[in-house]
Amino acid sequence: MMEVRINDTYEEMSAAAAEFVIRQLRHKPASVMGLAAGGTPCLLYQLLGESFAAGEVDFSRVRTFSLDEYIGLGADHPQSYRYFMEKRLFSRVNLPGAHIAAPDGMAADIAAECVRYGAAIEAAGGIDLMILGIGSNAHIGFNEPGPCFVPDTHVVELSEATRAANARFFEEPEDTPHWAVSMGIRDIMFAGAILLLASGAGKTEALYQAVCGDITPQAPASVLQLHRNVLVLADRAAASRLPEKYF
Repeated sequence: MMEVRINDTYEEMSAAAAEFVIRQLRHKPASVMGLAAGGTPCLLYQLLGESFAAGEVDFSRVRTFSLDEYIGLGADHPQSYRYFMEKRLFSRVNLPGAHIAAPDGMAADIAAECVRYGAAIEAAGGIDLMILGIGSNAHIGFNEPGPCFVPDTHVVELSEATRAANARFFEEPEDTPHWAVSMGIRDIMFAGAILLLASGAGKTEALYQAVCGDITPQAPASVLQLHRNVLVLADRAAASRLPEKYF
C-alpha cells in the first residue's frame, strides 16, 4: 500500500521524515536501514543528528547499507556517497563503523563487488527501512529508466539527465562519473518499509509517474506502487501534479 502525505515546505517534509525514522528505530532499535544520498535527504539526516544529540534516538544497534556509489571514487573522495553519508549522518550519531556498509567504488572487480554487496544485504536479513529519493527521470537508487527492472545490485551507466543533475556537486561537469553501482529493484522492494522523499518542482513529473503512472521500467519509481508499505512524503512543489485526493 502506498500512502502519500503532502507537506507545505521542504522543511516540514524533512521533519516528518525524521519523526518517521525515529519511530522506526524506537520500535526496532536493531533496524537495518537502506540510505539514499543526494540533496533531498540532507535535512533529514541533519535532524536525525540533532535528535541523537538531544538523546531522542539511539543508533548503536542500527546497521546501514548505502543505496549506491560512483565507480572510480573512493570512500574518502569528497563527492563519493560514502563520504556524503559520513559527513551528513554517520559522524553525528553513535553508529558503529562495523555497522556501515556501502559498495566499494574502487573495487578491482566491480562485478564481484556487486555480488558481494547483494550477499551482505541478504546476510543482514534484508532492509527494514529503505530511505529513497527520486530522480527527475523517476530513478530510485541509480536504477535508471530502461527496458526492464534490474533485480540485483548491479553496474549502471548513468543517464545524461542524472549526470546533469549531479554535476553541481563536482568542480567541473565533466568530472561527474559515468558509471555507478546500485542496489537493484528486488533489493529495494524486499524492504519491510519504504520512505520516499520528493522535493521541488523539478521532481513533479517523476513523482506523478511514481504515484499515478503506469508501472514501467521507463519510470523505475513506479514499481513502488506494488510494495505493501510505502510512505511518500513530498512538499507542495513536488506534488503539484498529483490528484486533489492527496491534498
